[in-house]
Amino acid sequence: MMKSRFPSRHRLAAGLGSCTLLLLSQAAALAQEAQATASEAATAVAPTVDKGDVAWMMTSTLLVLFMTMPGLALFYGGLVRAKNMLSVLMQCTIIAGVMMIVWVLWGYSFAFGGGTSYFWGGLGKLFLAGVTVDSTSATFSDGVVIPEYLFIAFQMTFAVITPALIVGAFAERIRFSAVVLFTILWSTFVYFPVAHMVWDGAGLIFNGVLSGGVAALDFAGGTVVHINAGIAALVGSVMVGKRAGLGRDMMAPHSMTLTMVGASILWVGWFGFNAGSNLESTAAAVLAMINTFTATAGALVAWCAIEAAMRGKASMLGGASGIVAGLVAVTPACGTIGPVGAIVLGAIASAGCYFFVSVVKNALKYDDSLDVFGVHGIGGIIGAVGTGIFTSSALGGVGYGEGVTMMSQTWAQIVAVLITIVWSGVLSAIIYKIVDLIVGLRPTTEQEREGLDLAYHGEVAYHS
Repeated sequence: MMKSRFPSRHRLAAGLGSCTLLLLSQAAALAQEAQATASEAATAVAPTVDKGDVAWMMTSTLLVLFMTMPGLALFYGGLVRAKNMLSVLMQCTIIAGVMMIVWVLWGYSFAFGGGTSYFWGGLGKLFLAGVTVDSTSATFSDGVVIPEYLFIAFQMTFAVITPALIVGAFAERIRFSAVVLFTILWSTFVYFPVAHMVWDGAGLIFNGVLSGGVAALDFAGGTVVHINAGIAALVGSVMVGKRAGLGRDMMAPHSMTLTMVGASILWVGWFGFNAGSNLESTAAAVLAMINTFTATAGALVAWCAIEAAMRGKASMLGGASGIVAGLVAVTPACGTIGPVGAIVLGAIASAGCYFFVSVVKNALKYDDSLDVFGVHGIGGIIGAVGTGIFTSSALGGVGYGEGVTMMSQTWAQIVAVLITIVWSGVLSAIIYKIVDLIVGLRPTTEQEREGLDLAYHGEVAYHS
């Protein structure tokens, strides 16, 4: 019998089944491979929150609060007369409470609200709108983030200490109500806009709009905190006027012991201020940390050496002033300069601050009670400009960005300083005048002579 030239129906079905199974198997393998590739890609781009970064930033946030409460309060408190000790403590305390509330309600939005303006962040995050436990803020590393609430809290402590610095300029002669009103207005129209201009991506200084496209370097707040507060302090010391009895009454610090304790707390807290500004627990934070050691040491030794040479003795007041001068100067530079450069920068800042405190203030006869401008303003200016110089890799720094030279970076620093001086100076003067018209700046002469502790708080720091 002749065989058919075609395979049987069963053999055809079997062949088709085998082909189908092979195709299905290959399709499944391809799908699995595609799924794995997609998963890997998603993992690569998904932002991650590192527990170590979170722990470090929570610690840094508490350290910066520690700088104000009780560090700055004790530092300033020891420098005034005993009858005004509590008034300074209360001013620092109320500023902390007021600024925490203001920051949450509108300050964070004004500074970091994500707007496109050169001058403020907009209204997008009023009352922390849109912020949840799951929302995050970027750090300096791609794909690494921290919880947004943590970034808010960290920046809030900067907003607390900055206006608190100013009160040292008119300590012993300011109304308590004036401090509260000034703090609210000044933070709204001066601090938040400068923070946005320097630190937010759309900001005028961040964009380098007026400095040839080169952004100013301000790692932890040389312009935003120290120059800003220092200029407001200078304007305030003039507009509030001199202390009653200045040049006639004894106005020496009542407790250098407390001032030394306060300065020490400031130094410890400053590691959160500077190293915390890295936003991550990395080698860059360690660089900021060691620079905070060495710059402060350089400034401390330099101030004591200058005093010993000029006056024959190194004082505790001078030592404490040197500590703060070094901390202020290294603040904008701590993330980009080297440890040896930090020593030199601290020493230069000490010399500059000493000159303004001991010579310029006396020559111009303004009453900056606790030398806020002389230390924070001048130290901040020296530190900001010095950042442009000491960032050079030839001087031990991390080096400049592509196409940036020492000259162009230093010019960007100078532009940032000038913008901050003008913004803070003009608006601070207007705000002082408004506060004076609404509640008055000065206590009565009788209240000032009695002491602000009793006049405004009904209590005294010490009982005989």
